[in-house]
Amino acid sequence: MNELRKTINLIESRRGFLKTASLGFGSLALGSLLHSSTFGSGNKKVAESAGKGVLGTSHFPPRAKRVIYLFQSGGPSQLESFDYKPELAKWHGQEIPDSIKKTQRNSGMVAGQSSFPLVKSIYDFRQYGQSGAWVSELFPYTAAMVDDLCVVNSMYTDAINHEPAVMLVQTGSQQTGRPSIGSWMSYGLGSDNQNLPSFVVMISKGGGAQPLSSAAWGNGFLPSHHQGVQFRAGNEPVLYLQNPYGVHENDRREELDFIKSMNEHQFDIWGDPEIHSKISQYEMAYKMQASVPDAVSTADEPDYIYDLYGQDARIPGTYAANCLQARKLAEKDVKFIQLYHMGWDHHGGLPGGMKNQAKLTDQANAALIQDLKQRGLLDDTLVVWGGEFGRTSFSQGRLTPTDYGRDHHPGCFTMWMAGAGVKAGLVYGKTDDFSYNVAEKGVHVHDFQATLLHILGVDHEQLTFKHQGRRFRLTDVHGKVVHDILS
Repeated sequence: MNELRKTINLIESRRGFLKTASLGFGSLALGSLLHSSTFGSGNKKVAESAGKGVLGTSHFPPRAKRVIYLFQSGGPSQLESFDYKPELAKWHGQEIPDSIKKTQRNSGMVAGQSSFPLVKSIYDFRQYGQSGAWVSELFPYTAAMVDDLCVVNSMYTDAINHEPAVMLVQTGSQQTGRPSIGSWMSYGLGSDNQNLPSFVVMISKGGGAQPLSSAAWGNGFLPSHHQGVQFRAGNEPVLYLQNPYGVHENDRREELDFIKSMNEHQFDIWGDPEIHSKISQYEMAYKMQASVPDAVSTADEPDYIYDLYGQDARIPGTYAANCLQARKLAEKDVKFIQLYHMGWDHHGGLPGGMKNQAKLTDQANAALIQDLKQRGLLDDTLVVWGGEFGRTSFSQGRLTPTDYGRDHHPGCFTMWMAGAGVKAGLVYGKTDDFSYNVAEKGVHVHDFQATLLHILGVDHEQLTFKHQGRRFRLTDVHGKVVHDILS
C-alpha cells in the first residue's frame, strides 16, 4: 500500500509540474538563446559554464580585453577604399595581361565573359594624417582618423565564393560546423560580465539582401552556450527572453531551480557536458531579463553622441545604431561583439553601390573609434573592420564611363584594425600595381586569426578542443602571428 501511495504521489507531482510548466512553454525556448544542442565530447570538464574559460587565464598578458568586429559582408572593393592604384589609370579600358590574370582564380560568374578590361576607381584618393595613408573620397570620416588605424592592404584568402569565404575568416574553415572566433573566445577566456553573454551578434538592416548564415557565429562542436547571442532591434532584443503573460518572476525562478535539479540528476547519470550548457543557458537567460533592457537602451545618450554617429543612430537596427550599441556593450565588458553589415557585393553598379555603403557605415566607424577613445576604452578594446575577400581590378560586365562592376577576388584585400594591441598610423603590406596579388608582407586569414588571439593573450596553437579523436583549433594547422603590426 505504501509503495502504491508513493507511486500515486509521484504521478501527481509530475502532473503538477507539467501543468505549471505548461504556462511557460514559450519561455522554455530560452534554451535556444545560445543555440540548440550538438552533442560533443570536450577535452575539459565543462566547469567554464559558470563564466570562467577553460584556460583559466590567458597564456600571456593580453593587450586587449575585448573585440568589436565590424564585418562587412559581401567583399568591399579595396580599389575604391584603401588600396590606391594610380597605375590603373594608364591601363584603364585595356585588357588585363594574361600573365597577370592567370595568377589568380576567377569565379564562375565571369566564365562567359570574353573581355576583361582593367578599370581605375571612379573615385579620387588622397593621403591623410602623419601616416600618409591613401583613402578614397568615399570615406572622409575614416580618413580624418586614419592615424588611429592599422591598415593592412595585403590580406589574402583561399575562398572565392561568399559562404566558404565568410566561414573561413569567421571560423577558420571553409566548411560549416566549426566554432566561430567569438565562440573560441567565450570557450577559452570566459566572460567578464556574468549578466550578459560573452559573445553578442548584431546584424544591421538596410545593407543588402545577400544571405548570411548563422553558422558564422555558431559554436560548432564547442559546448552550445558559447554560440553568439543575436541582439535584434525593437521591443524584444533577444527572442523568448521575457516571461509569458501571467508568469511571475518568483514562479520563473522556482521553475528554473526545479529544472536545474533535474538536469543535475541527468548529468550524474549520463555525464553529458551539454547538460551543463543547458543549465548555463537557462541561468544566463534569467539574468538577461534584467540586464538586457539596460544594455540595449540608448535613451540616455546625449544629443552630441547621436550627432557623432550620425542621424541613423536614432533608428534601431541600423549600422550606426549598432555601432553605438557596440560601445555600450564594450562598457559592460562583453568579450566579443560582432557586427554584420551586408551589401558590399558589387558585381555591377559598383560606383553607386560603394557610395551608398560608405554613406551607411563611414561616419559610424569613425565615431565608434572616437567614442571609445574619449572614454578610455580604446586602450583595451580591439576594433576590426573588413570583409571576406576583395574585388578584381578588371571590370565584370560592361565598362562604361560612369559604371562598372568587380568580381570576387581572394588574392588581396584590405582590413583595418584600431585600438589595443596594434600600431596606430601604420599601413602594412603592399599589392602589385593592379591590386591583383600581394607584393609584400602578405597576411593570410589564418595569420589574422592567430594575431587576433595573440592580442587577447591566447596562443592560437594552445587553445584546442578534442572532437572526433582530433584536437581542433581556430587556425587549424596554419597561421602565424604578425608581430610587425603589434604595439
